Amino acid sequence: MSTLTFRRMQESDLDAVLAVEFAAFSHPWTRGIFLDCIRSGHECWLAFSGQQQVGHGVLSAAAGESHLLNITIKPESQGNGYGLALLDHLMQQAKARDAEVTFLEVRESNQSAARLYERYGFNEIGRRKNYYPAVGGREDALVMACSLID
Repeated sequence: MSTLTFRRMQESDLDAVLAVEFAAFSHPWTRGIFLDCIRSGHECWLAFSGQQQVGHGVLSAAAGESHLLNITIKPESQGNGYGLALLDHLMQQAKARDAEVTFLEVRESNQSAARLYERYGFNEIGRRKNYYPAVGGREDALVMACSLID
């Protein structure tokens, strides 16, 4: 694995971000959602392997807690440790914003992501019934949390 570098997402990056998002998910975020996140001051980051954009992530932080809203690695770049590196970068941003805990939701069917979060230190704390749109209906979300206090 090459070392990842990171930079803040800008509005001019959204075509490339959406290409990754649409390749990775059956129900991707829209341009409007990413624009709202950038404009509202969320932690919006791009991950690069060399010059190649391999992923992105969005985190909100306020009042001592943070929420991991989106973390995406290009399908052809998955399995190289990039997800863990991007997750760690986002958690460092949460700590820099004085968050003591990070929460997230993950599709119940997304076992590879759930394992990644568990490996990092997240624990399942609940479930949201029918939270996500899914092909042919709705899907539950696992709610996970990770303490950022050393």
